[in-house]
Amino acid sequence: MVLNFTDPFLTTRVLGFENLFDRLQRFSESTERSSSYPPYNIRRDQNRIFIDVAVAGLSREDLNIELAEGVLTIEHKGPKAELLNDSNEVVYQGIAQRAFKQQFTLAENVEVHGAELVNGMLTLELEKIIPDAQKPRSIDIKSPKILGNK
Repeated sequence: MVLNFTDPFLTTRVLGFENLFDRLQRFSESTERSSSYPPYNIRRDQNRIFIDVAVAGLSREDLNIELAEGVLTIEHKGPKAELLNDSNEVVYQGIAQRAFKQQFTLAENVEVHGAELVNGMLTLELEKIIPDAQKPRSIDIKSPKILGNK
């Protein structure tokens, strides 16, 4: 599926969202090649967001995490050649070690705080930063001045 944002009716009625349109275009391109491997969970605790990725058998040296242009990428290039040519014969392989590239498109106000790998679970911590201008605020109701009274 390819989204086309060159429609003059769309661009003349919506101004200042060019970055959003670029992100939607990238999103539509990435969904065509997305995969469900490795499995992951996304958890939320108020403004904090956690992405848990099951990466059994991988070490931190095997993983590459990158944030570029609002896209968070978690990548594993595949098993090393020395592991494949080992003298041990694999009778059954239930733990996948295949290459993967998992991508998450982040909003502009989401910051990545770090990643941790514990017992085969990679956890990335993100936070949604709400600018003061977007936080709820109370609006004062003013009474009109009555003309003629001094």
